[in-house]
Amino acid sequence: MTRIDDSFARLRAEGKKAFVAYIMAGDPDLETSLAVMKGLPAAGVDVIELGMPFTDPMADGETIQLAGQRALEGGQTLEKTLAMARAFREGDQKTPIVMMGYYNPIYSRGVERFLADAREAGIDGLIVVDLPPEEDSELCLPAQAAGINFIRLATPTTDAKRLPTVLQNTSGFVYYVSITGITGAGAARPEDVAPEVARIKAATDLPVIVGFGITTPEAAQGIAGIADGCVVGSAIVKLIGEGRPAAEVLERVAALAAGAHAA
Repeated sequence: MTRIDDSFARLRAEGKKAFVAYIMAGDPDLETSLAVMKGLPAAGVDVIELGMPFTDPMADGETIQLAGQRALEGGQTLEKTLAMARAFREGDQKTPIVMMGYYNPIYSRGVERFLADAREAGIDGLIVVDLPPEEDSELCLPAQAAGINFIRLATPTTDAKRLPTVLQNTSGFVYYVSITGITGAGAARPEDVAPEVARIKAATDLPVIVGFGITTPEAAQGIAGIADGCVVGSAIVKLIGEGRPAAEVLERVAALAAGAHAA
């Protein structure tokens, strides 16, 4: 049982939906992003997605691309992202951390070394968007063996033939991408998402969390109401990119979390 499994079990027992928040590590600088990260649990965040800055983020829209660029220009590295997790764990041993990003930085570090470092830093899960199930032996299976959940994305184009392959080695939760496109493009509509979530839930016992296109507390409530929870990323990252102070960012996060928890 990972922290992710424990958190979803607790939420189920409480009859609550999950609120997952994404931030980019090192955006706009290490100090600010760590301050926001440390404040997320008190703002109602159940799972933290910690973005790994990368130069070629193919799944991300402008908001998160720019966040990654700011982080890289500020000197953020994978080593510093792991250090962020360690610093967070000094004050919080409960909230799950999922590192989200692309395979290149992990590959460059070396899978065995990365997984050992991630485990030591208190990382609970990975979302690596450019590694398909056909490459499970590359990272997914070693991560599971190391006790780290490997969370897979399902999308509107994941048909009935493909879905079993996507779910085969997934653990922690399934991340359903609500729109066909990149982050920050379009709005998630509960009436469109509901049948897709039902289809995935019929094929797995894992929680299904919906992300992409959720920007308001009302949208968070609507989407969480037809899934096991929701993810907000671009709307939070946009505030950070505008230079809002950490307290203001966290106030906005609290409103989004309250929306999801009201579902």
